[in-house]
Amino acid sequence: MASRNLSGTLRRGLTFWRRSVQARVVASTVLLSALVVSAVGWFLIQQTRDGLVDAKVDRAVAEAVNDVDDARSRLASIPGTDDDAAAQLQQLADPMISRADSRGVSVVLAGPVGSGRLELDRAGVRHSTGLDLSSVPDALLRHFDSSLDQAWAFTRIHYVDSDGRESLPGVTVGATVQLPADGEYYAIFLLFPMEQEQDTLDLVTRALFTAGGLLLVLVAGLAWVVTRQVVSPIRMARRTAERLAAGHLEERMWVRGHDDLARLATSFNQMASGLQRQIRQLEELSRLQRRFTSDVSHELRTPLTTVRMAGDVLHDARDTFDPATARAAELLQTELDRFEGLLSDLLEISRFDAGAAVLDVDDVNLVDVAHRVVEMSAPVADQRGVTLTVTALSEPVLAEADSRRVERIVRNLVNNAIDHADGRPVEVIVHGDEHASAVAVRDHGVGLAPGEAALVFNRFWRADPARARSSGGTGLGLSISLEDTHLHGGWLQAWGVRGEGSQFRLTLPRRAGLPLRHSPIPLVPTDVERQT
Repeated sequence: MASRNLSGTLRRGLTFWRRSVQARVVASTVLLSALVVSAVGWFLIQQTRDGLVDAKVDRAVAEAVNDVDDARSRLASIPGTDDDAAAQLQQLADPMISRADSRGVSVVLAGPVGSGRLELDRAGVRHSTGLDLSSVPDALLRHFDSSLDQAWAFTRIHYVDSDGRESLPGVTVGATVQLPADGEYYAIFLLFPMEQEQDTLDLVTRALFTAGGLLLVLVAGLAWVVTRQVVSPIRMARRTAERLAAGHLEERMWVRGHDDLARLATSFNQMASGLQRQIRQLEELSRLQRRFTSDVSHELRTPLTTVRMAGDVLHDARDTFDPATARAAELLQTELDRFEGLLSDLLEISRFDAGAAVLDVDDVNLVDVAHRVVEMSAPVADQRGVTLTVTALSEPVLAEADSRRVERIVRNLVNNAIDHADGRPVEVIVHGDEHASAVAVRDHGVGLAPGEAALVFNRFWRADPARARSSGGTGLGLSISLEDTHLHGGWLQAWGVRGEGSQFRLTLPRRAGLPLRHSPIPLVPTDVERQT
């Protein structure tokens, strides 16, 4: 459950990120500002740290020089002999450690130095109380094994007492003094903690982080406000465009001010007004066209019936006519059949346009429908030299549909395939499953050029208007088939390649009213898929 909630949250977040220009602009601005603030902050912290460290080193070296000079002065005034070296060392160390402790400085006095003899683990080493002798850097110890010159190094000062002090960064300054008693040189190490400098650097760092965070929040707020002023009119334009697309042609944008956004809104409103006028003109033209088609179709019914009756009389008596008159009677009958078919198609189209088409739903076996259509179309196919076959991949293939309309769809598809098969075989494929049923009509004729699969269902459209076809189609059959398919909530799709033929696929839901998710028959023929 937690995983699903997290996945849903991520999807919603990604959707919001993709759809919101304002969020992307704000995020980009904050990210770039964060990079700039980080770079500036790092530079300031480095400069502050270097300044504090350099000042501390200078002060530490100066104090160490003063302490060592004072120690040398006191040694010069202490009388003694060779046997008094330990006493002189003690008299040197105690005052120095006392004064250093009062300043928070630690002292280590060790020796003698030279020839690798400097060690801090000897019993004679004097140092400040609570100091861990490992705080003295090894580099300084090695330095005084071979040199008597003053030197300094950074270190980490460690304490061993119980007053709660932690290790601190510091500067260790080393120098040498000579005891008059034995003439040996001893090393003095003064360890200056950098606690105040560290506190100052921490304070500066916290201040920079706080100021940087507040600055980023301010930048985010400013970016949000600025982008909102730009995005809000765009969102308003999007919502207005969506309402216009939904048919609310009176929607307009609210124009405020005289800036570029206001001019954009004005231009948008002018465009919407122009589109509204044109759409209303087209709607009126379409309404008049539909009414004209319907009126003409109905008005032609009566004279066509009269002409049909006269034509039937002439056709029945053609055997008594001379050859030319008999041929004229046959041509009259053929053209009357075509004219009556065209009139029926126009009446059917007018019913679709008027929304008067209804379904008479029943369980239909598409295999039986395919066989009936093939049987009825066989005479035309024989005239064209086309072989018709039915392939049922499953049987029965049932669908809740209007048998008359489904048969008309399949008949139009088969007749269209015969017209364009160029004498090659036409196959009717039927298949179904528990969710959908499908009929595909495959021919190997002229095929379709790229882009024609989307136009083939348009009214009166033909792939090749100059092509002579014996059936004399009206150009309305596939359009009517598409409308019949939409009434069933199904799909009618076309595939074709020039020179390789075409395939038209009708897919119907197994149960009326259920949405379609797939088709049992692939739109691209299997033989073409194997070739590719």
